Amino acid sequence: MSGPNGEPHVPVGGAGGGDDDDEDGDSFGEEEYAEINSMLDQISSCLDHLEEKNDYLHACLKELLESNRQTRLEFQQQSEQQNTQADVQGSQPPG
Repeated sequence: MSGPNGEPHVPVGGAGGGDDDDEDGDSFGEEEYAEINSMLDQISSCLDHLEEKNDYLHACLKELLESNRQTRLEFQQQSEQQNTQADVQGSQPPG
């Protein structure tokens, strides 16, 4: 079905190599069409699988971005609280 590099193996002389070829010599037999259809189905399946992986990765990245945004906001709030506390403690006269 496939050559060593995954390329389709199509015989040079056509399916039968006999005298039943079309006049232009570019005819494909049923076997070749079935093989091409099978390869197209495999390609379609691979593309569907890649699309599913892409959608999953996209969802994971969105979730990661949202988590990072939340963490950054919490860090900023903690930093502002610490700065406010330091300002309040620094403005009080020593006891």
